[in-house]
Order: sequence, then C-alpha cells, then structure tokens
Amino acid sequence: MRVIPKKLFFTKGVGRHKHELQSFELALRDAGIEKFNIVSVSSILPPGCAIVTPEEGLKGLVPGQIVFCVMARNSTNEPNRMVAASVGCAVPADRSQYGYLSEHHAYGANAEHAGHYAEDLAATMLATALGIPFDAEQDWDEREDLYKMSGRIVQSFNMTKTAEGDKNGLYTTVIAAAVFVTTVEAEDAAETKHEKA
Repeated sequence: MRVIPKKLFFTKGVGRHKHELQSFELALRDAGIEKFNIVSVSSILPPGCAIVTPEEGLKGLVPGQIVFCVMARNSTNEPNRMVAASVGCAVPADRSQYGYLSEHHAYGANAEHAGHYAEDLAATMLATALGIPFDAEQDWDEREDLYKMSGRIVQSFNMTKTAEGDKNGLYTTVIAAAVFVTTVEAEDAAETKHEKA
C-alpha cells in the first residue's frame, strides 16, 4: 500500500503550561490538530499535492487518525526568551515533480527572520534538485528572485509562529506544521475490491 497525500495544509499554534508536554498539547490545540496521532516526516512535497486551507484539510481527517506532517517545534521556560518555529515550502512550476518542505527552530529570532530562513532552506533544496545554478553567498532575497526567474520554482512561502517565554516561567511551546491529508480508508477499500475481483 502506498500512502501518497493528495492535499496539504499549513497551521501554527502556541501553548503555555507548567509542564512542557502539556504546553505542547495546548499548542497543538491552538493549531487545530490535537485530535490526531501525529507522525513527523521529512521534507518532500508530493507531486500534484494540493495546498488547501486548514478548514478544508481538516474535513478530510478524523479523530485518532495517524496523520503525517512536517513539524517545527520549540519550547522554553525562560521568561521573555523568544522562541520560533517555522516550516518553509518550495513548489516547482512543473507539478508532476516533487517540491520541498523544511523545518526550522530558533531562539531569539523574530517571525520574519525565522520564516525567511525556513523558506530559504526549502527553496534551496528544490533549486539543487532541479539543477538551478546559484551563489550560496547571495542573500535570500537575491536567490529568491533568481529561483523564480528561472521559471522552474513557481512559489515559496513559510508558516511561522513566535512567542516570548511566559513571564512567570511557564513552558511556552510554539509549533508550525505542514499537515498531509491522506485517504487511506478509500485506498484500502479500492485494494480490497481489486483483490476480490
């Protein structure tokens, strides 16, 4: 059985609690994905995978389902310490090819910096896979223009969440996630039908 997601959505959240694990749970709730058994995977955007809104993506998932995602996660219990979690995405112009997702976790970085870093990671991985020449010493804005002018990378973006550590020392956890929507039950039904034929 091959599990190839047809849809993907992005979400983010923050949670605060005296226990780190529960702050993570609250961040998942804030992101709207707490009711799933989440499995972190690596960095490939499947060919033809549609990027949809969280509302549309969540309609295709049920509580308790095993859900694959690329997740960035960071936590602190130091008062006022900035934490960031970001997922970057790079989409090829030819949607029959795969794209890239990246995760980045940082301390002390604002949303813009963390987001650009994650987006740069994803776009650069895709650029190397597509054989687009670039100068690694150029800053992200210059390389972003180069990638898009090549006509082979159509879009890059990021989903980023930042927060300051709770002033009273509670754990503060931030997450950003690219959540895959799979319809394994439908695939299983099709395979069962094929086996009976």
